[in-house]
Amino acid sequence: MKTYRIAVIGLGQRIAHVLGAMAEVGWRLEIAGQTDPAPVGAPILEGFGIAQGRDFATPQALLAAGPYDLVMVGSPNHLHFEHLNLALDAGWPVFAEKPIVRTQAESLALAARLAAGRTPSLFLGLVMRSMPIVREVVGRIDAGDLGEIISVDATEHLPPEHGGYLARNWRRKQAWGGSYLLDKVCHDFDIFGRIAGARPAKVASFGGRRIFTVERSESAPRNWDTGEAAYAFDPGWQGANDAFQSDMDVTDHQTAMIEYENQVRLSFHANSHVGLTERRWYVAGTEGTLIADLVRNRLMVRRALSRARPERIDFGERTADAHNGADQAMARDLLASLEDGAAFPVTPFDSLEAGLTVMAIDEAMESGEVLDCRPMWARYDAAMSSASPSRS
Repeated sequence: MKTYRIAVIGLGQRIAHVLGAMAEVGWRLEIAGQTDPAPVGAPILEGFGIAQGRDFATPQALLAAGPYDLVMVGSPNHLHFEHLNLALDAGWPVFAEKPIVRTQAESLALAARLAAGRTPSLFLGLVMRSMPIVREVVGRIDAGDLGEIISVDATEHLPPEHGGYLARNWRRKQAWGGSYLLDKVCHDFDIFGRIAGARPAKVASFGGRRIFTVERSESAPRNWDTGEAAYAFDPGWQGANDAFQSDMDVTDHQTAMIEYENQVRLSFHANSHVGLTERRWYVAGTEGTLIADLVRNRLMVRRALSRARPERIDFGERTADAHNGADQAMARDLLASLEDGAAFPVTPFDSLEAGLTVMAIDEAMESGEVLDCRPMWARYDAAMSSASPSRS
């Protein structure tokens, strides 16, 4: 295997973990250079035994020092559009963390560029697409094991330390990260669209901030019942000192309803501070039902008219971040794409549509009304058709 010469734009905590997973599964890699005014991912790289490479003052200077085998974009979400365009202009394969971009305008502009073709390969870090349990879920649905999909009920409930991290990290600000759902749960809405096999037609949502608030600052416990300090994660770039008194302006809990174009219905519930952690998908079809427990990495399936015990599969590999080996699986998928031309599990267009879905949900929450998604999809399709029919 060749040694991959890598450039990193934005050496944050997440991209450092991705690089660590790449090393763990056998990549031979060299970070030839990185640009970040505050590379908070450097200690994580050091823990993996990876040198962070030469420091560059700007992305332009970094890219001018190529060639590279891969450019990795790990900057905060509000910089993705700018950094993706710079990286695509340079002409080498690009990996970018999710969400692909932060706004509808950026989504339409990037869709037009990608639809026009003549761009290098672009890989997106929607890491759940690489999880074995998710591949099993999609495979069973595609095989017709559940019959026609009727409805989906889904959750993501975070433990207090994770929610507290988000309340202190740069993701607490819409100007940097977009919404809570966009940054944290675009993974799930990517998969939900894949399960439904259609785009959302109508969405509704309710949410707000009632957990990490100034009003609760004095009364909220700050220690676990064992006496250990709670909310003690390193908040990273632009971190706030206190989860309850930060300038957070995103939701800390939210619900959403979707009716897809093919009449599949979905309900979703997210909460960032719970005592019973859960990330669960309940998928009901005409012929069968499955429950995917993404925290415990277990799948349960049974036919609708079966009285036998449900089929249960335990995928193991449980990790504290609930990715359960997905980072390593994604690293293998990325290497297979670069080495052998294998198809990556998710396309840039999948990522754009997942992001637009969440943006529509957030718009519905702000308006307090059911949102018709058809005008948004018409704008998206027009942006792509105005460029080129090629999506290769």
